[in-house]
Amino acid sequence: MSRKGKTVSLYVDAAALEASAHAGLECVSCHVGFSASDLPHAKNIKPVNCLACHDGEQFARFSRSVHGMVRGGVPVAGCSDCHGTHAVVRVTAEPADARKRFALATCSKCHAGEQEMFMASDHGLALAAGVKGAPTCINCHDEHNVRAVSDSSAETSRSKVAAMCLRCHLDNPDVRANVGPSAGFISSYENSVHARAVRNGNEAAATCIDCHGAHEMKKGARPDSKVARANIAATCGKCHGDILEQYRGSIHGTSFASGVTASATCTDCHGEHNILSPKDAASPVAAGNVSAQVCSPCHASVKLASKYGLAADRFQTFSDSYHGLAGKAGDVAVANCASCHGVHDIKPSSDSTSRISKKNLVKTCGTCHPGANENFTKGAVHVIATTRNDSLLYIVSTGYILLIVVVVGGMFVHNLFDFVRKSKRQLMYRRGLLARTHVGHRLYLRMSLGERVQHGALALSFITLVLTGFALKFPGAWWVAPVADISPLIFAARGILHRTAAVVLVLSGLYHCYYVLVVPRGKRLIRDLLPVPGDFRDAIAVMKYNLGLSPAKPAFGRFSYIEKSEYWALVWGTIVMGMTGGILWFDNTFLGLLTKLWWDVARTIHYYEAWLATLAIIVWHFYFVIFNPDSYPINLAFWKGTLTEEEMQEEHPLEIQALKEKEAQIAAEEKRT
Repeated sequence: MSRKGKTVSLYVDAAALEASAHAGLECVSCHVGFSASDLPHAKNIKPVNCLACHDGEQFARFSRSVHGMVRGGVPVAGCSDCHGTHAVVRVTAEPADARKRFALATCSKCHAGEQEMFMASDHGLALAAGVKGAPTCINCHDEHNVRAVSDSSAETSRSKVAAMCLRCHLDNPDVRANVGPSAGFISSYENSVHARAVRNGNEAAATCIDCHGAHEMKKGARPDSKVARANIAATCGKCHGDILEQYRGSIHGTSFASGVTASATCTDCHGEHNILSPKDAASPVAAGNVSAQVCSPCHASVKLASKYGLAADRFQTFSDSYHGLAGKAGDVAVANCASCHGVHDIKPSSDSTSRISKKNLVKTCGTCHPGANENFTKGAVHVIATTRNDSLLYIVSTGYILLIVVVVGGMFVHNLFDFVRKSKRQLMYRRGLLARTHVGHRLYLRMSLGERVQHGALALSFITLVLTGFALKFPGAWWVAPVADISPLIFAARGILHRTAAVVLVLSGLYHCYYVLVVPRGKRLIRDLLPVPGDFRDAIAVMKYNLGLSPAKPAFGRFSYIEKSEYWALVWGTIVMGMTGGILWFDNTFLGLLTKLWWDVARTIHYYEAWLATLAIIVWHFYFVIFNPDSYPINLAFWKGTLTEEEMQEEHPLEIQALKEKEAQIAAEEKRT
């Protein structure tokens, strides 16, 4: 063997050199400071300068990298530390999988700890299993341009790491095909409060690696994952330590710690990737959303209620309350679940430190109701009037429901028979089977101008009260929603309109009291409207006539039992609705005076009385002045104030008889004089 051959055999593996990217080069191509004929060469030859040949962009990038930093006159990591000495491989020419394996093996020589964590992660397991698109070191850290995480220009820096993760998890189809979450879920992080904070320069805000980890990233299904359900609170607590302590002391935290993994944890309320600020109207924990979107899914769940002994009606009772209705209508200032129960420190009422503990309720209520006293706390908070969880409310609601069924149902049956009988008679008139009685063309005063104005104020205020009242009670109803879309201003003002109409109704009622007590025509009006025993007999006679059991209909005077029952029902309803409406309007005052229980009683009465009044007007009053075959299409007395002689003869024959007798008497007296 030649001297040259002995040299090669002594210092390098000739086969490795010939197989490397540097095949064909001689020693002096890289090493300087000796001659090829010098044997043996000096022990301390000058270091190899790879840049003498490789002066491209990748080496410029390397010189700026964390590895290219010079310490003690040499780079932290030189080319040979990664690529080797004589057996240099042209990695860029290798398939992607080979490059990844090479990078992993190379990086692990200095970063053994990180390599161990990586191989145990889901990324490492996928790489070991040959999953297409699985990452390795260079996917995140690059090859030559490896930068420190603290370097804001590094892809792994806090300001850029999310974009780096999304390049694979959102933009790489091979990765997308192997991960469960949807693209929308993954990309939603970009709109979160955390991502916005990072973009605004707050690099302490959470990004992907804070929750999922960096080298140790694991899926949430793995129990040792940072985002496993059991570990979520601790992961969030790294940044939100004070909130974590509150949560651990809450009913949710203590339940979770005791093994009830269905108990709420951070992500159940705030979401996962798309975590928004509570001040953001789109956030599930925003004031207007928290009850329906956060509390309801658990506390309205029949399954969870049955399994853990919870009350399943809590959201329904809140939703039907004043607070719930105002919240559904868009009022973000009204109390929601968190206003009373707390946010992260939710505790049961049996806990003396709970906001809803008996001794703390006055303070809790006083947050929104200045001057709240003990009466505010007397009565159940979550109540449904139609269930037996409060006996008094149940009695009131059940009584009203029976009353509505009996009264309105009786009205409907009465009017149905009346409609059939009158319709048959009208058909007989049209077919010439029955001759009409000849009457004159005289008009008779039915309502004076003042009475018509009173009636107009009453009708306008009543209709406004009905529409706005039910719009307040059912803000999401099919007939209310278009109003909110077309005119948000009117929708928002429905409470003001309701109270304004209530004032008009009460003032009209007070004026009417003056009218019937002081004005002569009003005094005569109230005398004629007083019930008499004959009204009961007339009602029976009408039913017999309508059923065909009697050939003649009873004759009525100025007011029949029909008008009288309606008038006194109106008087009763106005008093009841005015009193209960005032209690609801001035809630702080009356809660303090009457207790929460009696305020709820007033609210229940107000609601069911509204139904009774509305249905009575539709079924009873509207029938007789509009749909009654003898009056159709409408009785115009409310507008013109008069009735024709034919209408008077049909509906009030005794009155027209009395009027004619009085006229005859007056005429006779005038004739005598």
